[in-house]
Parts: sequence; C-alpha cells; structure tokens
Amino acid sequence: MNFKFNYLTAALLATGLVFTACSDDDDLSTGTQKSAVTTNYANLVLANYQNALTDAQSLETALQTFTTTPTDANFTAAKNAWFTARESYGTTEAFRFANGPIDTGSTEDIEGYLNSWPMDEAHVDYVDGDLTAGIINNPTLFPTIDKNTLINQNGNGGEEKVSIGYHAIEFLLWGQDNTAPSAGLPGQRPFTDFVDAGTASNQDRRRTYINVCADLITDHLEVMIEQWTGDYKNTFLAQDTDTSLTDMINSISELSRSELAIERMSVALQNQDQEDEHSCFSDNTDRDIRLNLEGIVNVYNGSYATVNGASLKDIITEADSDLGTELDILLATATTEVDATLSPFDLAIVNGPTSTEGIKVQNAVRALVAFGDRLLDAKVVLGLN
Repeated sequence: MNFKFNYLTAALLATGLVFTACSDDDDLSTGTQKSAVTTNYANLVLANYQNALTDAQSLETALQTFTTTPTDANFTAAKNAWFTARESYGTTEAFRFANGPIDTGSTEDIEGYLNSWPMDEAHVDYVDGDLTAGIINNPTLFPTIDKNTLINQNGNGGEEKVSIGYHAIEFLLWGQDNTAPSAGLPGQRPFTDFVDAGTASNQDRRRTYINVCADLITDHLEVMIEQWTGDYKNTFLAQDTDTSLTDMINSISELSRSELAIERMSVALQNQDQEDEHSCFSDNTDRDIRLNLEGIVNVYNGSYATVNGASLKDIITEADSDLGTELDILLATATTEVDATLSPFDLAIVNGPTSTEGIKVQNAVRALVAFGDRLLDAKVVLGLN
C-alpha cells in the first residue's frame, strides 16, 4: 500500500511539472541534441556486442579444447569461459524491445537463438529418470547433429523446447541442478559425460552438440555486429530521432518493469522454484539480474566501456530537472535493492515472498517497476509520441 501511494503521489506531482518544463525548455531537446543521443547509443550497442562476440569466441575455443581433450581441468576452464561470456552478453539485454535487429526483422528473432529460457532439459539430453531423453540420445531421429538440425529444433513443440544458445550450453556443462538450494551447489554433471566409455552414452554426439551450439552463438553475434555497423545502424540513424528515442525509452522501461522485474524475478519468487531461474543450472541467475540492470544503467547514462557521450539522462534532465533527479534516485534505489538480494538466487526465493530474503526480492521488483514506469513519463517532457 505504501508503495502504491508514493508512486501515485509522484505521478501527480510530475503532471504539474510537465507544463512548466515544456513551455520554455523546448530548446533543450533540439534535433541536434537528440541526434547526438541516438548516435552515442548506436556506438554503445556496437561496443557491447563486440565484447560479447570476443567472449563468445573464447568460450568456443575453450569448448573445443575441452572436447578434444576432455579433462576435469579443461571442463572447469570451459565453465569459467561460459561465466565470462555471460558477463558481456548480460548487459546487451538492454537493447531488446527497441524494434531493433535482436528481436525483429530479417534477423529472425536472434534473441531466441541466443538466450531462450526456461528450457525443457529433456529436449536436449538425458535427465533424472530418463537416460535416453533428448536429441543427443536419439540418433535414429537425429542422425546428424549440425547447425540446421539444432536451429530447426529450437522451439519445435513449444517455447521451452530450447535446443541452442547460452542456456543449452549451460545445461550441457552443469546438468540439472537437483540439489537443495541450501546445499549451495549448481548442477553436478561430471566431465566424464564427454569422455568415450565414460559416465553417459553418446559422448561423441554430446561433444559435437556443445561445439555446434558455441559456433551458433558466435554466428548470431556476428550478425548483430553486421547490423549495427551497416544496414540497421544506417536505418536507425536516418529515421526520425523521436522514433529512435521512443524505442530506446520503451526498451529499457520494458526490461526494467516487466521482463527483469516480473518474468525473471517475481515469477521465480512466487513459484519458489529454481527451475524458473534464468541460469538455473549454473546458479548464475544473480549475475544475470545484476547485468541486466547494469545494461539499463548503461543505456540511460550513455556509457559503456570506452563509449561515453550524450544520453537519455542528459536530455531528460535538461528538459525537466525535477524528473531527471527523480529518475536518478529511482535508478539508484533499484541498484541498491537488487544488490541487496541474496546470491545465489535460488536461496533468495526458496522460502517464498514473505521470507526475509523473499521480501528483499520483492523490494527489488518494486524498485525496478517504479523506475520503468516513471521513465515512460519522460516521453512527454521530450515531446515524443
């Protein structure tokens, strides 16, 4: 109740501010300034995808090394390479929902090829209670494991039928997480699942499968880079800047208040089920959440790695300093509340929304929703549709 009251009060106050902000500050959000924001955004997106590709290539190399010489040490190195690859990819989620190439157009929903979740593990490999499950263990139906086969099977039979992407590799590296959250352990797949005459059948097919998945990730990230250095970047910068700014605002608002807060956090908390976690096999969900929020902060502040320029924060604050200050506070609060949630995330959700740790998750959800909702009001002060 207190949250709703405060939010409505802030919204009513903001309504009164709109008239003074728009009456004499039109010159603070001119076409030139807006264009600088969209140009910096395009540079930021490209830099993030380039880093994601570099780390994905390192992951591919680590997996090739492991499957060529499947030792425990190489298995650990491959897992560490997956963690690193998730760090640079996690912030790119802030580019979704912006009518960009990651979600739409001729790129055929590449996000679904990279980051689909949750997944039905039995679609890919053996699971507890069914040692013959999955594409890997069905050479009769799938005699060849290659890119076309795995792409065609991604989502075949339902959204949870994930066959490729970061989470397919995650499952193949860690296996199901069947331990209690209190144990503090991720999935316990042994490296010998990939060794001839090891602990699971079809080791050669498993080795092939994980390498094809890694190759597909680099393929699809290369498409993103091609789009942001060529066709899509040209379209994005040539279109009306108000359209581009609207897409940028809608994008990080949607990620903050809906995809991250609700789909990736609240659902898992309400269900008290680690299967609903984003990275449930490796227990990396806490990093996913923090990286997604970091991506939102990057876009809002116009800063990532060596890219630093005109931003949404700049033009919003110039158009309405009160709204800019409020958004700064809301974003800082969201960061504080997210950082307060327990790691690993399955420990934060296991006792439900009324537990001490569950309340922290709910606080983070509310803070993310509050920022995302209030950010949409910036479209009014910027004169956007």
